[in-house]
Amino acid sequence: MLERYLVEHCSPTLAAIKTANLFTFTYQSDEELEDYIHDWNQKFQQKGVSIAILRNRASKALLYVYRKSRLDADLQKPGVPEFLSRYGYKEFHADYGIAQLKKKFAEEESFPHEIGLFLGYPLEDVTGFIENAGKNSKCSGCWKVYCNECETLKLFAQFKKCKDVYLGLFLQGKRNVLQLTVA
Repeated sequence: MLERYLVEHCSPTLAAIKTANLFTFTYQSDEELEDYIHDWNQKFQQKGVSIAILRNRASKALLYVYRKSRLDADLQKPGVPEFLSRYGYKEFHADYGIAQLKKKFAEEESFPHEIGLFLGYPLEDVTGFIENAGKNSKCSGCWKVYCNECETLKLFAQFKKCKDVYLGLFLQGKRNVLQLTVA
């Protein structure tokens, strides 16, 4: 069951064209969830993909599927450390950042706005979203776009095509999740 969610919601990350994806997964027991995450992290290890549970409540887990190497690079992009430091981050690498996100999800009901940076969104779009309270975007797709509209629309189309191709191959039984995951 988790396999379909991974393909449906995380194809661009599996294909190594996006840093990370996020989705909610409903499960039967905490043991089942922990087993799924442990098993998939072992399977994904050689492919450079990891899964983290950001929040877990009432048999629903917010799962974060990411490529650590890309996230480390994203968190070092110009302006990102300065931006994150305003939100309480003291270190700018994947392990620390994910631990901080988990802490924020445990303490707050709302999504921390900086999560966009952990999903590979451009800093300008994350700051635009915050400054405009989610309004006045040029367009929206995977996220609300405030800068580089043409370039981002091409990226959204690439993500959609990836999802369509991956989901088709998966549903036809031609490829499993690991076969679809780029190393």
